Amino acid sequence: MSLVIQEHARARLITDGPDPRLVPVELRCDPDEPQTVHLGLPGGVDWAFGRDLLERGLRSPVARGNIRVWPCGRAQLVLELHSPDGVAVFQFDVAPLIRFLHRAHEEAGSAAAGNRTEPGTGAAAPAASATRA
Repeated sequence: MSLVIQEHARARLITDGPDPRLVPVELRCDPDEPQTVHLGLPGGVDWAFGRDLLERGLRSPVARGNIRVWPCGRAQLVLELHSPDGVAVFQFDVAPLIRFLHRAHEEAGSAAAGNRTEPGTGAAAPAASATRA
């Protein structure tokens, strides 16, 4: 079984209405596919894209295919998803995204080394930092 890195977050769905709507999202990364991030949205919608797109989007605007990502100040990130049904724009706080990316890098490094330890301690990482899939 692989350890799947997951981070639950809330994003603001930007609409034409007066207030953005908060929606739950789930970020996932499977160590068997460490360069791919899955963004789970309400209604079972799943978007997959390169982890590097999210990383680069924290620093500067970047686009690939139907996805655009850009920083919005120091504490926010905007993710724009284009589909045949229209465009969805989400605004995220960067803290959960950075936490997710940090854990994905740690897990990928540990998987490459053949074990999973807590950085700097040599001790096994706590089970709460990943879930089994």
